[in-house]
Amino acid sequence: MTRGGKHKDREHGSERKCIATGAIEPKSGLIRFVVGPEGQLVPDLMEKLPGRGIWVSADRAALEKAAKKGLFSRAAKQQVSVPEDLADLVEQALVRRIVDLISLARKGGEAVSGFEKVKDWLIKDQAEVLIQAYDGSGRGKSKLRTPEGGSFIGWLSADELGQAFGRQTVIHVALGAGGLTQRVVEEAARLKGMRAPGGDDDRRKG
Repeated sequence: MTRGGKHKDREHGSERKCIATGAIEPKSGLIRFVVGPEGQLVPDLMEKLPGRGIWVSADRAALEKAAKKGLFSRAAKQQVSVPEDLADLVEQALVRRIVDLISLARKGGEAVSGFEKVKDWLIKDQAEVLIQAYDGSGRGKSKLRTPEGGSFIGWLSADELGQAFGRQTVIHVALGAGGLTQRVVEEAARLKGMRAPGGDDDRRKG
């Protein structure tokens, strides 16, 4: 805390206000949008596009509220064209980004897939993150537990995880300590708010 009760993070610009909820949140929990040259709304997941950022919580209900009530146009102070399926487009873009990050982690030796390989990493304390497909067998998934102090991701499908490993489907994935791991965790947290997890089992977090 600094004088006046303000957090340094906020002073350094790492928090933004959601136009739908009015809450001030860390940028990691928000989606940035910009208005394109023709007045169209563009999601900016990497937060690199030019223009004034418009921020919405990474939550399907918040996005749908912002779109339905014209909050993007109000924030931009101009008429903004918002896709009818905005929430679905953002969800799909997040999935693609996570798949790409996991694929890069795999190529760098920071990710493995398959029950036995994941189990081996967990036993050897090499795993920082356990990822399991929400549509995989519950019996098989229950045999693996999140590494102590690590993270669990359970809201990607077997098909989506398979794309990261060049396979048709993948159920179990482990991420080791590496530069990409935290980015996967952050993007997956955004995705969780955008979709109803079919198999996110909190019991595996213990």
